[in-house]
Amino acid sequence: MDSQLAEARALEAEITLRRACVEPLAPGEDTSRVQKSFQAIYQADSEGWELSKDLRSHLGHLESELQFLSTLTGISIRHYSKKTEDLMSTEMTEKSIKKVLQRHRLSGNCHMITFQLEFQLLEIQNKESLSSVITDLSIIMEPTEYSELSEFVSRAEERRDLFMFFRSLHFFVEWCEYRKCTFKRFKEKYPEAVHLSEGALSSCMGIRSPSRPGFELVIVWRIQIDEEGKVLPKLDLLNKVPLQALELDKNGVIETAPLSFRTLLGVLGIEATLESLIKSLHTETSN
Repeated sequence: MDSQLAEARALEAEITLRRACVEPLAPGEDTSRVQKSFQAIYQADSEGWELSKDLRSHLGHLESELQFLSTLTGISIRHYSKKTEDLMSTEMTEKSIKKVLQRHRLSGNCHMITFQLEFQLLEIQNKESLSSVITDLSIIMEPTEYSELSEFVSRAEERRDLFMFFRSLHFFVEWCEYRKCTFKRFKEKYPEAVHLSEGALSSCMGIRSPSRPGFELVIVWRIQIDEEGKVLPKLDLLNKVPLQALELDKNGVIETAPLSFRTLLGVLGIEATLESLIKSLHTETSN
């Protein structure tokens, strides 16, 4: 029975983490709601479960919900463990204050990105209230080609914001997948015009015109994570143009192309803008 109780609580903890990725916070709400949910898992009345005949059914329900959330968020937890330490003193006992330090360790992956986490949760309980705070957070990421994640991980550790890490990682990976699929589709549709210098996971897409040697448009698609953990795409247009062409461009079309590109993104969206650029060079080639 003890092993089933442990399994139930581990599953509930994992579900709480994954829900944090897909349940938006209300305006002005911080992550304390999720921390309280996480903390409540270990305050459940164990006696009640031991007497209940529905524990096996509850485990089955948790496993089904976990599988659904895995599909929804892309986050898979491979290992999870917890250790608890009572931080009591004579003075605290006399004042009916209870301090408990929980040390959590987990490892897993979000699609192609793997991670290991260690964090400490300090609970302080007195006669009137119960509070909890994450006192330490350490995140280890497997070597990855996504340089944008390094600064974000350091910021999450500094703020000890566990749930910002999971939520932002989830949306970051979603944008990476969208970028990869978009570039791949255009490469398959226009194999002669589109070039991916870094392969399938490239963050840049080159558009070349066979009729104009040396002329190339380069789309640089970065995925940024701001100070608050919000994930945003940032696309820029770079020109690779022969010097002679620049000298002949009396109207400054080439010089203003990056600004026009950003304006077009706001009107048409990402995919329609990229297709319009490819078609413009492809049409010129055909003519």
